[in-house]
Amino acid sequence: MYGMLLQSVQHFIQLEYGEDIWKQILKMAECHHTTFNTHHVYSDDTMAKLAQALSEVTSSDFNDFMKFFGQCFVRYFTNLGYDVPIRATGRYFTDFLQNVDNIHTQFCFTYPKMKSPNIYLSEITSNGCVMVYRSERLGFTHYIMGLLDQIAKDFYNIKIIIKVIDDQCVVVGNRRNVIVRFKIDFDNAEYIKNEAHKQTPRGIKPLPPVPCYEILELFPFGIMINSTLNIIGVGQRLVETWTGPELLGSLLETNFKLRRPKGITLEWKTLLHLSMILFELELIRFDEQKTDKNPEQPIKNILLKGQMKHIEDIDIIIFLCSPIINDIDELPELGIYLNDLNQHGLSKEMVFSGWQHNSKLEVLFDEAEFKSDELEKNYALLDKWKQRSDELLYSMIPKSVADRMRSGNSPLSTCETFENLSILFCELLDLQSSTVQEAITVVDCMNSIFSCFDALMDRFKVYKVETVGCIYMVAGGAPERTDSHAQRVADLGISMIEEVAKLKFKDRKKVEIKIGIHSGSAVAGVVGIKVPRYCFFGDTINTASRMQSTSTPGNINISMYTKKLLPESLYNFESRGLVKVKGKGEMETFFLTAKT
Repeated sequence: MYGMLLQSVQHFIQLEYGEDIWKQILKMAECHHTTFNTHHVYSDDTMAKLAQALSEVTSSDFNDFMKFFGQCFVRYFTNLGYDVPIRATGRYFTDFLQNVDNIHTQFCFTYPKMKSPNIYLSEITSNGCVMVYRSERLGFTHYIMGLLDQIAKDFYNIKIIIKVIDDQCVVVGNRRNVIVRFKIDFDNAEYIKNEAHKQTPRGIKPLPPVPCYEILELFPFGIMINSTLNIIGVGQRLVETWTGPELLGSLLETNFKLRRPKGITLEWKTLLHLSMILFELELIRFDEQKTDKNPEQPIKNILLKGQMKHIEDIDIIIFLCSPIINDIDELPELGIYLNDLNQHGLSKEMVFSGWQHNSKLEVLFDEAEFKSDELEKNYALLDKWKQRSDELLYSMIPKSVADRMRSGNSPLSTCETFENLSILFCELLDLQSSTVQEAITVVDCMNSIFSCFDALMDRFKVYKVETVGCIYMVAGGAPERTDSHAQRVADLGISMIEEVAKLKFKDRKKVEIKIGIHSGSAVAGVVGIKVPRYCFFGDTINTASRMQSTSTPGNINISMYTKKLLPESLYNFESRGLVKVKGKGEMETFFLTAKT
């Protein structure tokens, strides 16, 4: 039904603001659906995103649009004939509020994935009522206000004033629910008068009290509970079909599982408030309860459906219920006989005629919903592990290269020649260790420094190639080509020296580093099968390494090739003259600093 709600939003936005505004709103809300389908499942925040986008486009209040969407939905489903169940609920607006959950129960067969809220009235007076709204969906408060306002106006011809008393989020199991208390003011005198007339009918004397056992004879599967939710009375037929320990005196939730209404807990106060709502309790008799005749064959659970009725005189609640039987073949599985069923109800006729009761569908829908929830959890878990695998993959291979390999390209095709790039080597100095404790200190120190360097990679848009021992290697201009590779690497080197000077270490005052940079051409590609790495090859890498080894602590040593690529307006270059470089002979190098 959420899909129908979004359909109504789309319809009225297009009607009120036009097609161009609708397309603009979809783009701003990052919604990939141009139209909405009734039975499709959409993200819960879709409507809020549309309302936020519409408020930004029109410079209007977000909450006003959420109320407007609630009003639109009433008009929309009225045109489709869905107003009939609401009009048939009762004579008064209060009757509708008390039976909203029952209406949702019927709609769940048409919309099995519907996340219906739980609604009940905690206070009813001649001036209105207090409504408690509970839902898994967050951010629907003002939408509900608009919805109720339009229903009261269109179906009951009354005007209501609704405001929020309080709202809170609670965690039920592993799900987060929002609970909102609304104060709804309207003329409710006729409803109160009618209820009082029901309690004391004119001209009829009060009836004498009836023993509880007679009520349980009329409802042989009924259950009586006290304010602590202990079972104090049980129908005879329920006792005969029960194979476990004594029911009397046990807690209701020990042997019964609440199936409907969903999203609530079994509490005395809640049961009193939900006296108008159909309840379904499942008598747990599976693996825990076996029969003596066939201990290997578990007995099927019995599903009881009915109303929680409060008897004020003795302050108890009696669950007036009947078992849900779909066909005669199901009786042996439940351990029930035809003679056990109510004589005054339709249970026997339903069994003989083979009617498929709604509750059978409810069980199937619940199973399908459970499987759907499990599937969604598995998809979420899959996305989580996929994200982790992506992070691991991108730590070894650049994203652009990894994506090419994912599309089917072989690792060999990732090999490329880069005519212009810059390579930086950074070495941490004086981190030797002779004991285990010193080794642990060195590892912690290296981890702090390299983590600091890693945080700089995105800032300067360069690629961290690898770390080998105390050496940190970076490439600029590969795999993403850029003409400013030398400047990016130079700025990174300057920031490295500045950041290391700021770091504080536990067992040492400071750590010194020396950096070398060289620019030129190189070949890069993915190497390895089990542990693939994106590696660089060529004389440029060797020369950059020599620049680092011939540097001095706290300085950045660069080659003439790199100096020519850097603007003199941004950097200071201190010539070192001719420096003997292993394997290269004498080379002119420079110390690099930033101009202040």
